[in-house]
Amino acid sequence: MPRIFAENRRGAFDYDLLEKFRAGLVLTGQEVKSIKLGRASLAGSYVLPQQAELWLVGCHIPPYQPKNAPGYLAERNRKLLLQKRELRYLAGKASQKGLTFLPLKLYTDRSQIKLEFALAKPLKKWDKREIIKKREAAREMRESLGTP
Repeated sequence: MPRIFAENRRGAFDYDLLEKFRAGLVLTGQEVKSIKLGRASLAGSYVLPQQAELWLVGCHIPPYQPKNAPGYLAERNRKLLLQKRELRYLAGKASQKGLTFLPLKLYTDRSQIKLEFALAKPLKKWDKREIIKKREAAREMRESLGTP
């Protein structure tokens, strides 16, 4: 069963998630230990395509033992591990206007740490209001019918 270490909860509210993907990460040993302690944060991070590769930018992973990590950069760019055909497919999607890659969660798949990210389109303020109105109307109907 996968264990979730970090999650981007605002992502689903601020963006319309079109398609989800998963990738491995290039990490150092102390980053793996720090993530497994639940210290990683995906807030404000994004996935950036550069030269036929994808990079996780802005993800904060503090050092496992701060005193033993001179020169460690907590917010360095981390390479995502994908197959070539996936990279070509995602490069084509990234070139479309108005779409972005949004990291959703860091989790384990067997013993490996994976990143789930989504192809997303930013929502406008009025889109969010519409979604909230629909959700409230559905909740009121369920309550009036007596269904939880």
